[in-house]
Amino acid sequence: MSRHFKNISLVASATMVSRVLGLGRDVLVTAVFGIEAIASAFYTAFTLPNLFRRLLGEGALTAAFVPTLNEEIQRRGRQGAFALVNQVASWLLVASGAVVAVGMAGLWILGRIGPARVPAGVETDTWVRWVAAADLGVVLFPYLVFVSLAAAFSATLQTLNRFLEPALSPIWLNLAMIGFLAGGAYGGWAGDQRGAMLWLCAGALLGGFLQMAVPAAALMREGWRPRADFGRGEPLRQIARLMGPTVLGSAVYLINISVSRFIGLSLNDSAVAALNLATRLMELPIGVFTVAVSTVVFPLISRHAAAGDRAQLAAAYHKGVRLILAVNLPAAAGLAVLAEPIVRVLFQRGAFDGGDTLALGPVLLTYALGLPFLAWTNIVLRAFYARKDTATPVRAAVLSLLVNIVGSFLLMKPLGTVGLAAAGNLATVFQLIYLQMRLRRLDDRLGVRPVGSDLIKVGIVSLLMAALVWALWRSVAGWASRGVWAEALLLGGVIGAGAVFCGGALWFLRIEGREDLVAMLRRRGSRRGGVG
Repeated sequence: MSRHFKNISLVASATMVSRVLGLGRDVLVTAVFGIEAIASAFYTAFTLPNLFRRLLGEGALTAAFVPTLNEEIQRRGRQGAFALVNQVASWLLVASGAVVAVGMAGLWILGRIGPARVPAGVETDTWVRWVAAADLGVVLFPYLVFVSLAAAFSATLQTLNRFLEPALSPIWLNLAMIGFLAGGAYGGWAGDQRGAMLWLCAGALLGGFLQMAVPAAALMREGWRPRADFGRGEPLRQIARLMGPTVLGSAVYLINISVSRFIGLSLNDSAVAALNLATRLMELPIGVFTVAVSTVVFPLISRHAAAGDRAQLAAAYHKGVRLILAVNLPAAAGLAVLAEPIVRVLFQRGAFDGGDTLALGPVLLTYALGLPFLAWTNIVLRAFYARKDTATPVRAAVLSLLVNIVGSFLLMKPLGTVGLAAAGNLATVFQLIYLQMRLRRLDDRLGVRPVGSDLIKVGIVSLLMAALVWALWRSVAGWASRGVWAEALLLGGVIGAGAVFCGGALWFLRIEGREDLVAMLRRRGSRRGGVG
């Protein structure tokens, strides 16, 4: 497993850079636009192509493509696999292009409906926010074509055990958006907020193109040669059959998130922006490590599934669960305890004021409580996809949708934006419970018992770390009030102390996976010695 742990480290390092840049991008967005209506409109508009990307690209396609591609490599070698890539990319270009054309047309029509023609039962302010999101959606929708193709190219690279380029892919998006927004807002490229927003959208489109082009270039270095191929061989038909239920499940997810965004836009000007920023902070532990583990474990368990090795599949799955929860349980505890100072240090500047900090802090705390469940769901879904079971995730997605909608309407009145975050957490918990129960019924070896003792250890360590971090922050709070830099330095020190305590405790308790880290460090040390 040490080689796979090395791949996880590689992806995690690259993803760390990406997530930090993504956080920096949102810091810049909040400094320019705050969490007012225009920011909520942008986040809603950018959600639309990203959700369709999950429908056509990363979610449904990757789940069906990776197992089939593994089988094609075993049967026909790389050339057969590359032929399949061309077929998939050709049809994906047509499908995503059609969705973009229809989506842009629909959003353009929506944007032309003025306040005088607001549908009955919809408040004027709510309708204005919806129309603003539709206008920006017209500009951003072509992003879907680029990232759908990027998903296919990245999945192929991961199957070939090339993980760096796919992990670096989001970096180009963040750099382009940061550069264009900085130029628009501070470089004199735009005269007002609307102009700065259009520059931000232009950066998103350029970033999407780079996300596609960079993995495509890496794939060409592996021997792939792009060409249009609209053939429909058995491997492509198998992908289509596997994608069917997953597309339905992704469609349910799309509806789920869209409903959440529209409910947020209906609630107030800032709800969508606040939910998005809290999600961004959660993406640091989720994106840096959970996605990295899932990215490396998924091809591994797919190979074990293709070979019929159920014991090794279960071992890889449990290894992944242990690793992601060893990071995400402590991360959740830390985010919950330090929610308000984290928000203040990262975002409170420019158009984002102290009132916004007080509004966002409880949202982040609420989302933090759901972080471990979201992380686990990410990898349990991969276990189903590796077994070519795409129907069960659909049923889980429907359950999640129903819980989220009901929870949102019940909780948003008394709790506001926090209620929407809590409803999202409940939906994730129900989804995970359903999936894990179904997975155990498929194979007793995929139950929770093999990781139970490690999870108890991690839970105890996380609680102790939270208490330590809380006590440390209370003791330095007076010094932190002297200015943003003082607070940032002290916050970094407290987080670092918590991480050291947590890492040391988990190491002492012999959480599984430490041997892989030791082997990786020894190998690197040996290479340095050889060079010297």
